[in-house]
Amino acid sequence: MVTTKQPSAGPPPPPGKRRRPGRTGPLTSAQKTPGRAGSATATGEPDQQAAAPAAAGRTEPLTPAQAFDALYAFCAPALVRQTYLLTGRRELAREAVERAFQLAWQRWPEVARDRDPAGWVRAVAYDCALSPWHRFRPRYRSPEPPPTDPADRELLHVLLTLPPSYRRTLVLYDGVGLDLPETAAETEASTPAAANRLTQARAVVAARVPELADPAELHRRLLELASAERLSAARPPAVRTGCERRNVFWTRAAIAFTVTIIGATTLTLRTAPTRYEAPVAPAQAVQGVPPPAGLGPLSRADQALRVKLRDAEVSGPERLAPEPE
Repeated sequence: MVTTKQPSAGPPPPPGKRRRPGRTGPLTSAQKTPGRAGSATATGEPDQQAAAPAAAGRTEPLTPAQAFDALYAFCAPALVRQTYLLTGRRELAREAVERAFQLAWQRWPEVARDRDPAGWVRAVAYDCALSPWHRFRPRYRSPEPPPTDPADRELLHVLLTLPPSYRRTLVLYDGVGLDLPETAAETEASTPAAANRLTQARAVVAARVPELADPAELHRRLLELASAERLSAARPPAVRTGCERRNVFWTRAAIAFTVTIIGATTLTLRTAPTRYEAPVAPAQAVQGVPPPAGLGPLSRADQALRVKLRDAEVSGPERLAPEPE
């Protein structure tokens, strides 16, 4: 009897070993601290040094809009493909990336000074894509058409069966190409916890698709799956304009709400009574009082007494007609 050994997923490398070192140039004159870079990754993200010549030729500082457009043009296409691996939905992937860049433009002074602006936007995009509130939206209740390639469809199905934290760790490590400590930091977990999630995620993928037990093969297949779909991002000016319109809308809404509260408070102060006024009790009929009645006819005894009193009014006893002394 011949037994076949089931391939197992390879363990992650030690935390101290860097896999793809790299650096990025500052996006604006205010950002002086270079950040880490992901080189050619499984999600189609190019090496950040490849984008350096365009920025190296500039001597004048970039305006915030130019710096934002440069970051968007560099990161948005790859982020859309990464979030597609997380969600399996094309429209949701584009929406999550657009929302992440809107938040980045809204907080651009903070993002421009961050040591890794691309990582900042990536973390926000992943959070938006994996938000559990999407399940309550009617547009996302029905599944989207799967990839046409059976191998890609099977890999995407396996990814979507993983828990969100495991899926995110697998995409960051075997897809984006981050180191284990960086993956743990971005997923807000300890390094041992991130390594455990990665090992279990690889084991699940290897059990469903045995040829993906090799990390290099898994990396290549993730790249093919992310690049197979035609995913496009919006233009940078449209994202900035949408963010500004959103800010104007919420600012006006906050002002209108504040004015409404102030007006209601003022009206209440002017119309509310300043002292306690007891309410007037409603009228009620008094019960138990006998009705008024006139005198009835006199009896014979009463009539005889009346005649006697009238006759004795003057000639009666002295108490009725006292004699003067």
